[in-house]
Amino acid sequence: MVWVLSTGKRERDAETRQRRIADGIAALDAPNQRLLSPRTRLRDRVKIAAEADQALADCFASRWVGYEIQEVPEVRLRQESWGRPGRDTRYRRITTTRHQLHFVVREDLVATQACSDGCWPLVTNDRELPASDLLVAYKHQPDLERRHHLLKGDQSVAPVFLRDPARVEGPMTCHFIALLLQALMELQIRREMARSHVASLPLYPEDRRAIAPSAERIIQVFTGVARHQLTDAAGNPVQTFPPDLTPLQQQLLDLLAVRYA
Repeated sequence: MVWVLSTGKRERDAETRQRRIADGIAALDAPNQRLLSPRTRLRDRVKIAAEADQALADCFASRWVGYEIQEVPEVRLRQESWGRPGRDTRYRRITTTRHQLHFVVREDLVATQACSDGCWPLVTNDRELPASDLLVAYKHQPDLERRHHLLKGDQSVAPVFLRDPARVEGPMTCHFIALLLQALMELQIRREMARSHVASLPLYPEDRRAIAPSAERIIQVFTGVARHQLTDAAGNPVQTFPPDLTPLQQQLLDLLAVRYA
């Protein structure tokens, strides 16, 4: 296992932690305002703690922000008898207990976690692979995740809810074959481009050129291409009208080694 340090990630980790700490402190203010109300129903320490824990959990600040529940005595005087108060009016002292929440930032834990900001591990089962080669292999990961992007993007795979898992295997097998064909298409056309010394192809809008053509752009070039067939009243084919391919479409077919007649 190798640890990698990124200065950009270190700044993002620090900013994220400070933002969540600020959100946690602000979140504790909501139950604290309820405690200040004379008609509050939060009089039990267990309920107050549950409210505070939920507020911190909602903003993902429980790790760094804690709280203390303090009891604050409140004293007020009340007449012992009805009527307008006078010189001989007797009063009774009534003491009630209110609760307040005071936030506590765990500075020791914040300082400890700040030491690992920007770090993430590279895990591998190859014990002889040098650290530099391991980082190069890790940077190849987005190429693998690109297939997941195609699966959820172009092929629009979405969650399904079926009781029998076997009913999911069929459509997913078709999607896997489609991903395999797209990968083979990209591999074939990029190899032929290198062999034919073709630096790029105008696949993007406004004839902008692509150095490494993707399968979705190649397929989009052939959008609208169709073969028309004229039939008689009995349904027999009379004449077939092949599509007129553009020079770019014909070049792509040649690079893909697809015969078109």
